[in-house]
Amino acid sequence: MTETAPNEQPQPRTVVIAEDETLIRMDLAEMLAEEGYDVVGQAGDGQKAIELAEELRPDLVILDVKMPVLDGIAAAEAIAGQRIAPVVMLTAFSQRDLVERAREAGAMSYLVKPFSQSDLVPAIEMAVSRFAEIRQLENEVSDLTERLETRKAVDRAKGILQEQLSLSESEAFRWIQKTAMDLRMSMREVADGVVTHGVPGTPAP
Repeated sequence: MTETAPNEQPQPRTVVIAEDETLIRMDLAEMLAEEGYDVVGQAGDGQKAIELAEELRPDLVILDVKMPVLDGIAAAEAIAGQRIAPVVMLTAFSQRDLVERAREAGAMSYLVKPFSQSDLVPAIEMAVSRFAEIRQLENEVSDLTERLETRKAVDRAKGILQEQLSLSESEAFRWIQKTAMDLRMSMREVADGVVTHGVPGTPAP
């Protein structure tokens, strides 16, 4: 097994992108390549995006909301439902009402067009981080209803931790994860404790 040198880059994240406007799709692919991502598949409609995601199993899928054959929200639902990869949605300003529908369909973050290259990485990293959290929770809880309640409890606890300890969203999740391991409790029990009693050692609000 070859050792990885400390400054050697890790394998780039693989990405499938779906956008029916060719110029936007080409621009997006170029931006991703410049940021070190590996675009392994491109599609012009939602159905093709699902097929590529199922075939290539990328690390990330970026979908435009409005596409022919199958729209991005339906495609996001199919890809997220199979837990293939985190999904980032592309929406126009006039489609802000669709963001909530996209989130319900399983999108982990979104970008509002026109976006710049500097907007891209934060949206991707947020999607990847949230997807990893959901995977972690699902590994812990097998029952579907219990899983949903656990996610809600963890989300509420993350909000409290972010406010009281000035943590980022991913840091708050890691705090819950580590506390659960240290105390040999489930993440749901830790989250419920934070929601009910606040963060140990901090003054009550």
